[in-house]
Amino acid sequence: MARQDDVSGKALKDLQRLEILMVDGHFDYGNGYHGRAYLNAHQLFRQPSTIWRFAQDLIDVLPFELSSATEVVAGPVTGGALLAHTIAGLLDGRRSLTHPPCLFAPFNVGPDRRHRLRDFYARQISGKRVLLADDVRNTGETFRRCAELVAEAGGTTIGSIEIYDRLEVVKTLDVPNVALAEYRAPDNYAAGDCPLCAAGQPITSF
Repeated sequence: MARQDDVSGKALKDLQRLEILMVDGHFDYGNGYHGRAYLNAHQLFRQPSTIWRFAQDLIDVLPFELSSATEVVAGPVTGGALLAHTIAGLLDGRRSLTHPPCLFAPFNVGPDRRHRLRDFYARQISGKRVLLADDVRNTGETFRRCAELVAEAGGTTIGSIEIYDRLEVVKTLDVPNVALAEYRAPDNYAAGDCPLCAAGQPITSF
C-alpha cells in the first residue's frame, strides 16, 4: 500500500486544480442536503484518463486484504458506477491471469428515487464479496442503501471506497471505508433550513 498521506494530499490538490472539487458554490446534493462544496462528477469523468488516474491512486491506498478479497465492485449510477467499473478492471490488471475476474454491478435509480439492483446483477452478487464504490461520500446514506441491496441479493459488503469524503457522514457501515481525499466542507444544511436558499443564492448548475 502506498503512503496514504502523500497520495491523498496530492489527490486533494489535483481535485481542486482540475476544478473537480468545487468549494465555493450553492449545491443541492439530491439527498435532502445543501452545501458549499461539491465534487463535480461531470468534470471528473469528462476525460476517461482522469478517472483512471484517480482510480489507480485509490487502489494504491487500499489495504491489500480488502483489494485481494474483492469479487465484485458495485456503485450507484452515474459517478459511482463509472468508478466501480474502472476499479474492477484495474484490480484485474494487478492480478494473475489465473485469478477469477472481478465483476461489476451498478445500482440504478427507480421512480421513487431510491437505488435498486436489477435481477441480473443481484444474481451476479449472490454469494460474492462486494466492494462498494462512489465518487463522493456525503451523509453515507447512499452506501447504506447499496449495502442493504447487496445483502438482499445474498452478497456480503466488505468495504466502501470513494474519491472524496466530506467527513460529515451520519450513516456508517460496519466495514472499512477508504477515501482517496478528505475535505471537511464548511457547511452542510438540511434543504428546508438552508441559509443559502433563504438568502436567495441560486443553486449552482453546470
